[in-house]
Amino acid sequence: MLQEISDINLEYKNHKEDVKRLIDRLENEGINTNQVLDAIKNFQVAIPSWALGAGGTRFGRFPFGGEPRSLEEKIQDVSILNTLTCSANAISLHIPWDYPEDVDAIIQVASLHKIHFDAVNSNTFQDQPDQKYSYKYGSLSHVSHEVRQQAIEHNIDVINIGEKLGSKSLTVWLSDGSNFPGQMNFSHALQNTQNSLEKIYAHLPDDWRMFIEYKPYEPNFYHNVIQDWGTSYILADHCGDKAFTLVDLGHHLPNTNIENIVSTLMHKGKLGGFHFNDSKYGDDDLTVGSIKPYQLFLIFNELVFGQFYAKNKCENIAWMIDASHNVKDPLEDLLQSIDAILIAYTQALCINQKALHDARESNDVVLCQEILQKAFRTDVRPIVNEMRRLGGGAIDPIMTYRKLQVRQQLVQKRGSTSRASGL
Repeated sequence: MLQEISDINLEYKNHKEDVKRLIDRLENEGINTNQVLDAIKNFQVAIPSWALGAGGTRFGRFPFGGEPRSLEEKIQDVSILNTLTCSANAISLHIPWDYPEDVDAIIQVASLHKIHFDAVNSNTFQDQPDQKYSYKYGSLSHVSHEVRQQAIEHNIDVINIGEKLGSKSLTVWLSDGSNFPGQMNFSHALQNTQNSLEKIYAHLPDDWRMFIEYKPYEPNFYHNVIQDWGTSYILADHCGDKAFTLVDLGHHLPNTNIENIVSTLMHKGKLGGFHFNDSKYGDDDLTVGSIKPYQLFLIFNELVFGQFYAKNKCENIAWMIDASHNVKDPLEDLLQSIDAILIAYTQALCINQKALHDARESNDVVLCQEILQKAFRTDVRPIVNEMRRLGGGAIDPIMTYRKLQVRQQLVQKRGSTSRASGL
């Protein structure tokens, strides 16, 4: 595939001119473009195993042909994404959706494709066929000690699996909550959750981290136990130095200032990572940047400051996509998401931080806005494309994917009725 990508790249005859023009302009504005290229070259976003097949809603699912029928095939699909983008060298597993029956064999497949394992995700929001107790009324927060213990043991099992695979983090998301007033004692539920997380945390290997996710609503209509970043922060802070808050961009009420949340968590040293997606009304899990690209840019503005300019730098952030795409080719959707993330990151790297600092210090509100929007309105795609070209990837991943007829090849190999494993 690499030679075919290289041949297709030659078709973009104006690429070098576009790159030179943009680099000259940015350098004249005081931006070190070599540093920008290095930063985006080192940026890697993990692909969730569950996003490689057709997504869906509670109302229906419309499969695509050539969906990955096994974990091995999902790793192969991640490898395709990484080959095209040079920015997706990891897969994140959801247990038991993608339980590796033969760990050694899975490691060998991943190694062959140069893919490593990112965070492992536990699942206590669904009942599995072989489990003794139901999570209908909660898991880590449940009133029953037996149910809580079952959920704790599942998380410990996920840690053990992840350790064998070479993962270094556990993500915990709870659907625990209540549908009606009076159904649950808020305080008791939070305390039960805290106690349960402490027991899971005690089993973390020394070099691991635990990410605590939050969500304001769904599947519960009245209240969620971990409903916002503040609750997640309290729980993570109580657990210890290896516990962090995870920010899912879709897990916020409309018009929430997510960039402020990100800044606060970095300031307190508790930002663990991201689940990238986009939303219009709620947790839509739409393609990254498809609805609110300016918000994504503003989030990356805070991230760039926290990573490179803050007094106490926040350097170990985990990046992952978490999206559902029931009307798109899943791989094309993920290619679009990766591209949107890289563009927003590159735009944020092109902000003149000194000028922005000076404008803030003089309370020049108009100039602050001008500096930010100038970077946002800059078409940085030539630099992103050049990073991919230098790494052996595609200048235009979507068009290359289509010209190579990747989906057609997957259909031919796996069948037109194949369905993704796991979900």
